[in-house]
Amino acid sequence: MSESGGRVAGLYRYPVKSLAGERVEHLDCDERGFVGDRVWSVRTANDKIGSGKNTRRFAAVDDLLLVRARLDGDRVELRFPDGRRCDVTDDEAAAWLSTHSGEPLRLAPESTVSHFDDGPVSLLGLDSVGALSAATGREIDPARFRANVLLDGLPALAEDDLVGQHVAIGDLVLEVTMRSTRCVMIDMATADLPAQPGNLLAVGDMNEACLGVIARVVQPGRVRLGDRLVPL
Repeated sequence: MSESGGRVAGLYRYPVKSLAGERVEHLDCDERGFVGDRVWSVRTANDKIGSGKNTRRFAAVDDLLLVRARLDGDRVELRFPDGRRCDVTDDEAAAWLSTHSGEPLRLAPESTVSHFDDGPVSLLGLDSVGALSAATGREIDPARFRANVLLDGLPALAEDDLVGQHVAIGDLVLEVTMRSTRCVMIDMATADLPAQPGNLLAVGDMNEACLGVIARVVQPGRVRLGDRLVPL
């Protein structure tokens, strides 16, 4: 790989896990991960974390991706498809979300159990998504993959080569720990995008259901649009 591993082309934060998030100009990272990312979750009646899939920790909940969460200072605001807005801590937040999804739900801040699936930071190359688009013959929006950091200038699937390495992005140093295994959420409708069935199957055919990578924080710092990723 070249001295530079690409340039930051997009930064995303998801204040509530499995809800739509927001695109931002920069992200600050502490030992936990990006500040404000996945700090709240949706909880089901049996206290599983609401998601697009069913596992030991997660429970599939309908239409969560149609609700947007954004950080406003120290507040997390929810925005529903019908235009209603409320703070994540407001009494009506859980009631509105339950009505929206058709089952009893509540919202909970992260405690001792992490809200992250595999690790705190996710990286994805735009050329990898471009290769998937070419393989399927249709345009696939990189936002479907809910990565924190989108990178321009990496060859397709070159993120996989970073596993086991340390990389610097802006002031931040990360250790890339694993490939990012994808789930059915990349096929689902979101607050911004219609449903697009077949994406998960295509990722499976192209790269063993993995696209992008997961990393842990080695040195906290700030990442900005335009920052270069440099393997160390």
